[in-house]
Amino acid sequence: MKVEYWLFVGGGLFFLPLGVIYGWLSAWEAVGTTGILLVGGLFALVGSYLYVTSRRIDERPEDDVYGEVEQGAGEQGVFAPHSWWPLWLGAAIGVTFLGMAMAFWLVLIGIGLSALALVGWVFEFYRGAHAH
Repeated sequence: MKVEYWLFVGGGLFFLPLGVIYGWLSAWEAVGTTGILLVGGLFALVGSYLYVTSRRIDERPEDDVYGEVEQGAGEQGVFAPHSWWPLWLGAAIGVTFLGMAMAFWLVLIGIGLSALALVGWVFEFYRGAHAH
């Protein structure tokens, strides 16, 4: 994961100073400066997560310079076999953002539906055929 975290940390190291330079040159224009600094922060956040994760897991086949494709065969993680919860969560978030454009009461409904769909997705493996 060395390449991944350096890619994102490098993006953070690029965008954070760039945001400061942009802010200085534009007399601290609010939207652009905030946007660039947030992009740099998000890059740094993802890069730091990948760095911490790379310290906790063993080296992957793609991290080996002499690694073969066959070394990556097999299970690559635990995934829900046929989950409908991401669809409902996406629809509920869509209702929330639609409410931001149209009416505040729709935002409240969207937040409630989003919370319900998120709880359903998180606790999906606690009941039914795929319970652990």
